[in-house]
Formats: sequence, C-alpha cells, structure tokens
Amino acid sequence: MNERRQTPCVCVIDDDAEIRGSIGSLFRSRGFDVALYDTTASFLAAGVPPVASCLILDIRLHGESGLDFQERMAGDGIGIPVILITGHGDIPMTVRGMRAGAIDFLPKPFTDDQIFAAVATAIETDRTRRSDMANEAALRGSFASLTPRERETMALVVTGLMNKQIAARMALSEITVKIHRGNVMRKMAAQSLPDLVRMAELLDVRDASVHRYNI
Repeated sequence: MNERRQTPCVCVIDDDAEIRGSIGSLFRSRGFDVALYDTTASFLAAGVPPVASCLILDIRLHGESGLDFQERMAGDGIGIPVILITGHGDIPMTVRGMRAGAIDFLPKPFTDDQIFAAVATAIETDRTRRSDMANEAALRGSFASLTPRERETMALVVTGLMNKQIAARMALSEITVKIHRGNVMRKMAAQSLPDLVRMAELLDVRDASVHRYNI
C-alpha cells in the first residue's frame, strides 16, 4: 500500500495523564491515529507502528528518563523519529537530545502550531526512512537473484573495466561477459553504468583488487 495513503500515527509517552490525553485528542481531531503510553515499557511492548509515525516523548518520566530511553532506542536500532517535550528543560538537555537525533525539543507549554510543525517534520522523516529501507530491501533482493558469475561480473563492471579486461580476469570469452553483463543490468533494473555503480556502492559490491577506472 502507498505509504502516503496510510494514516500516520503519533505515539505519546508521558506519565501525566492529562497532558497525554490532551495531545492525543489534539492529533485525533486532525485525522491522525494516536497511541498513548504512560511508560517506556508499555511503548516497547506495543512496538513501533507499521506506518509512518513519530514519538512525542516527555523527558521527565518515572523511572527511565526520556533522554535515556531515546539513547537506548538509538542503540537498539528502533527507528522512530522523536520529539522531546519537557516542562523543565535546560541547554544541556537540549544538546543531549538533539545529538541523539531528536527532531525537535519543545518546552511546555507549547502551542498547537509548534507541535504540529514538529510532527509534520517527523512524519515526513519517517516516510523517507521507510521508503529508503524498502528500496534497499528490493535492491538486495535483486542482487540475490544474480548467479555467482553475474555477481562476479557486476563487481568488476562497476570498477570501470572493459568487457575484454573482465573476460581476461574471469577466464571467459568476451561474448560470455557481455551476456553476464546484460543479465546483471536487467536483473538489477539498472538504466546505465552510473546507475549500477550507485547500486554497487549501496550494496558494498566491488572487486577491491581493481582500482576504480584504472583501465
């Protein structure tokens, strides 16, 4: 399904029920799905939504602080954009949160416009992240469909070697190399050599024994 056609979800972790409920009502009124949590543990138990989403995270929580949780998520590879909120912020907290990748840091009380702007940025960031992940997965699937000889050919093609040079390295005929090369371009859906080079860089596929474009 098209990511943009799915309703984005705003997650909120705040141990203040009144604030949590207020933020939830605000975003429901604007057509967002909302998931409310009073602890970081309950959020982790539910898991990150399978749609574009973000997390509004209060810094001061009972038990684990929001900043500690943000850093723990980053370390565990939990990829959801975070907006930090607090009624007791200071510069060191702001710096720590932003260094850990927070989209924004909003002191309470914040305006509707401020939180909407932060969430809009966070949702777009997550859409991009999810799209990039899907594209990379598709690319790896295409690469997995190559035969061993085709993978070897691709690793040499992206160094800039000509078919004749690749044939010599692989102990194949030049015609066979051309066939492998054509199969690689077709299976990888590469429109050009630069396109294939870009794919190889993303996959970290290149014959390291050949200096690039050392023809």
